[in-house]
Amino acid sequence: MTTLVLCVDRANDIGRKTGLSTPVVGWEAVRSLVTDVGLADPEDSSVNCLLAALRTTRELRDEREDAEIAVISGTSDSPVGADRAVARQLDDLAERYDVESAVVVIDSAEDERLVPVVESRFRVDAVDRVVVRQAHDIESTYYLLKQFLGDEELRSTILVPLGVGLLLVPLLLVQFTPAVAMAGLAALMGAVLLYKGLAIDEFLSDAPDQVRDALYSGQVSVVTYAVAAGLAIVGLFLGALAVRSPGVGGGEEVLVPSLLFVYHSVPWLALAALTASAGRLLDELIGSERVSTSYMNLPFGVVAIGLVVRGFAGFLLERQGELANLELLGRLVLTPVQRLAMFIVAGIVVSAVGVRISASVSDDALEDVVDTPRENES
Repeated sequence: MTTLVLCVDRANDIGRKTGLSTPVVGWEAVRSLVTDVGLADPEDSSVNCLLAALRTTRELRDEREDAEIAVISGTSDSPVGADRAVARQLDDLAERYDVESAVVVIDSAEDERLVPVVESRFRVDAVDRVVVRQAHDIESTYYLLKQFLGDEELRSTILVPLGVGLLLVPLLLVQFTPAVAMAGLAALMGAVLLYKGLAIDEFLSDAPDQVRDALYSGQVSVVTYAVAAGLAIVGLFLGALAVRSPGVGGGEEVLVPSLLFVYHSVPWLALAALTASAGRLLDELIGSERVSTSYMNLPFGVVAIGLVVRGFAGFLLERQGELANLELLGRLVLTPVQRLAMFIVAGIVVSAVGVRISASVSDDALEDVVDTPRENES
């Protein structure tokens, strides 16, 4: 009577990696097989399965039982073919050995499906499931999670918004439809990602210090920035009033209200940007003898862009019948094309004037730099 220790490999990993055919029977043959499989793929769990089968066989022999070890595998790509191949190998073992019972050693749920096939040939006394204690992916995931939870900045950036979102889900579902609740949650998570991705938190944390330093140093830009913010609010308010006025758009129309908002708000927004850039330019003039070309170009560029944007918006609104034709000096009526051309030309002229003034200032500064060493030499 023999107790057969069966190491089952349904996927035939052992056969594919070593090139050996199964069944492999005998203590020395399986020991050699462990070396072959380990050299072929040291990370394969089949090595642990084979070692577990060898240990079980040794323990049974230490208890003075007639134990034999064998390795069987499915030698087919299809599941049915693999199971039938295992069945044939079991029949071969039943013919060669007087098997009283079997101990099945497996390392995966897939291999466990072959236990009924073994039970149809032999009496199965035990099933040994081998679990690798330190799987690479699981171990790596564990240490990554541990490192993540130990980082206070990452916890506050990821876990806090996620927790707030999960708390808001039931509240939103109670008050609104699932679509609205999911849309609100997605908007919240998107705002958090933009808040961190654009470094808005760093800007807000540094803003009080910058404002305090600017106030103590007497910079003109502090006042001009406040004026610019007020002008921008006025522009947005007037644009919203133009959109809300009776007879504008209606239904699903979006283009005309959007153009009206742009047409009425752009002059104020351009004036706000011009005020802010002028304040920055004054700070540069007061604080240093030379002014950067970019600061000189900025006011002219803002005005030029404002003229061009307002010209295109007026052209489209006039073609739509939302604006009256533009009159010059109360006599000359311009067509929509002439109106657009006038604004474009005005924008180009303003931009060219800005480039010319910036170039002139840069040339004067360069001459001063060149003349200073000559005066020192003389």
